[in-house]
Amino acid sequence: MTTPGENTRPGAAFLPDLLYVGGRFERGRALVCDAAGRVASVTRADELPGGTEPLRLAGRAMLPGMVNAHSHAFQRVIRGRTEYRGRGAADSFWTWREEMYAAAARLAPEDVYDASRMAFMEMALGGITSVGEFHYLHRTPEGREYDDPNLLAKEVVRAARDVGVRVALLRVAYARAGHGKEPDPRQLRFIEPEPETFLRHADALARELSAGASTHGAPAPLAWAGVAPHSVRAVTVEYLREVSAHARATRMPLHMHVAEQPAEVEACLAEHGRTPVRLLAEEGVLSPRFTGVHAVHVTAEEVALLHAAGACVCACPTTERNLGDGVVPADALLGAGVPLALGTDSHAQIDLLEDARELEYHLRLTMLRRNVLAPAADAGDADEGGVEGRRAGVRPAAGGGMQALASRLFECATAGGARSIGAHAGSFEPGRAADFFTVDLGDPSVAGAGVEDLLPCVVFSLTRAAVRETAVGGCLVVESGRHPAQEEIVSRFAALQRRLWA
Repeated sequence: MTTPGENTRPGAAFLPDLLYVGGRFERGRALVCDAAGRVASVTRADELPGGTEPLRLAGRAMLPGMVNAHSHAFQRVIRGRTEYRGRGAADSFWTWREEMYAAAARLAPEDVYDASRMAFMEMALGGITSVGEFHYLHRTPEGREYDDPNLLAKEVVRAARDVGVRVALLRVAYARAGHGKEPDPRQLRFIEPEPETFLRHADALARELSAGASTHGAPAPLAWAGVAPHSVRAVTVEYLREVSAHARATRMPLHMHVAEQPAEVEACLAEHGRTPVRLLAEEGVLSPRFTGVHAVHVTAEEVALLHAAGACVCACPTTERNLGDGVVPADALLGAGVPLALGTDSHAQIDLLEDARELEYHLRLTMLRRNVLAPAADAGDADEGGVEGRRAGVRPAAGGGMQALASRLFECATAGGARSIGAHAGSFEPGRAADFFTVDLGDPSVAGAGVEDLLPCVVFSLTRAAVRETAVGGCLVVESGRHPAQEEIVSRFAALQRRLWA
């Protein structure tokens, strides 16, 4: 079996037809990587260092690798298994959750590896080079610790490394079924009731992943740790305070599901007399290292609190529409200056560009207008004379109105995600990880696009089949649209599905 990156090495130079840098596509530009797999420079092809023979990527456009800031890799096994109408109560997030619990209870450690590897390979095939894995499978189905309490987390990390993508393993704190609720036996694999236990295991994982981690001149890390209190319903305030203080002291990313469902907000008000974001703000949890996942049901006051703290929000539009959660108020969040990232969450579909366009399209459906998230400063010049200008064939300047909305959404899928999970990636700035994907310029979904309208075509129209190469640290992990271990990964995953659902 060929391993990811076997045919390339760090220190290479890549020369596509078009390279996306500085917010626009340019011709005749090469990406030069250093020996550690970081971006050394973006330079003119005729100014490459002597003796440098670039890898020519003819017919390709190259863009920074995308960053998936929220994933539950094991949930890849339930794709398609919940798309039916149940008996009794109307289907919702809460009925979906019952199916997820049933699958989670049946996964052995090797199954977690196979499911994770399948999810991560799909990500790589779609141009995703880094992922934030919100991991809450810790124990045996009976609720006992494994001999290594981080066994399942390490299976997820092993899967990411074998596929060739970077992973921030966001170890989840889960202590209860909810305020005033009896313990739920289906959550036994998630529960670590004491914060001391959770933090001891989280620290051990962080130490192991950081062994040999990046220093100046060394490769950007492929795996690192963060912490993630699951939600206000799953931990007490006291537990939350301890995890938050630890994240602050260790400078770890801190992620948390926030206001995904109205019932979650109502339960928080009943227990604490405060909405979820206000609770987090008053308890000192919000910070520039904090990411609130979903944030669908937040108020204008809560948006202001997120902005004041410098916190990030990770939207997962494909999952949110699949579960009937609601629409993320991206207009209010971006308008207030809250950074946005994107995640594929439950993996009903793994296509981060689809999530980027849904961020905009869901608002169009609810607000009955177009280009909702286009930057306000662009309103005057986007039309170059308004409707009459368009009728006369006047087009916005390259990098101006035509690309502004697409640029904003693409930034959520790249730099926004990198900021959220602590990945030194997301752009082609010198010193950042040399992670990228390429688009086939002859693919029907973008055929005919020019320099000035290619990015809108990529963001709003690209099919995943148009992604042809994906590189992590300057090493190709996908070539000509295939992963080197694709056949084996798919075969093992198919066998897992047959065992699970027979």
